[in-house]
Amino acid sequence: MKNKVSVLFMLAGILFAACLLVSNILASKIMMVGPWSAPAGVLVFPLAYIINDVIAEVWGYSKARLIIWAGFGVNLLAVLFFSLGIVATPAPFYNSQEAFSTVLGNTPRIVAASLLAYLVGSFLNAYIMSRFKVLTRGKGFSIRAVVSTLVGEGADSLIFITVAFAGIFPAGVLFTMVLTQSIIKTVYEIAILPLTVWVVGKVKNWKVKMFLMLLFRIIHLN
Repeated sequence: MKNKVSVLFMLAGILFAACLLVSNILASKIMMVGPWSAPAGVLVFPLAYIINDVIAEVWGYSKARLIIWAGFGVNLLAVLFFSLGIVATPAPFYNSQEAFSTVLGNTPRIVAASLLAYLVGSFLNAYIMSRFKVLTRGKGFSIRAVVSTLVGEGADSLIFITVAFAGIFPAGVLFTMVLTQSIIKTVYEIAILPLTVWVVGKVKNWKVKMFLMLLFRIIHLN
């Protein structure tokens, strides 16, 4: 059972880190959502919070913290290798150095903003999810998931936009970007909530079945 549970946990962690990595690359582009602007990272970043909710709900806050720090390490490592790739001497026939640097060469300010926002937002999301689970005695997963995401994503958007773009864009544009990100992420969370609930239920049932099978084997051997 331990091996199978660890495989599920490992897969959730890999998907979580992958979503973070992709969202940070996409964040270098500012896109339009109707009349509003927002980093393109909002297309995938909410998935990381949904996975965070699943991990906190199924495996608990301590495991969620482990995954959060692992995701932080993955992104830090990616930044390091992206930087090495940029400064490496390009081949004479390689004509895309400028584009490569533009996409992957985020400034130290963007990197700092992204990592700080990620840590604060992710830990807030996991803590609120786990704390509310205790207070509600395991009930009301949907409400807990939405509230924790609202707080976590709100803090993430506020910190990232402010640290990354303050002094570059007007205050009104910054406010619009924070508001747009928060709305998109909230709608995203609510829209995909049925799938999140289904995944949590399936994983929990699977864990119970594995535990019962192991208990049966122990009893049978005795």
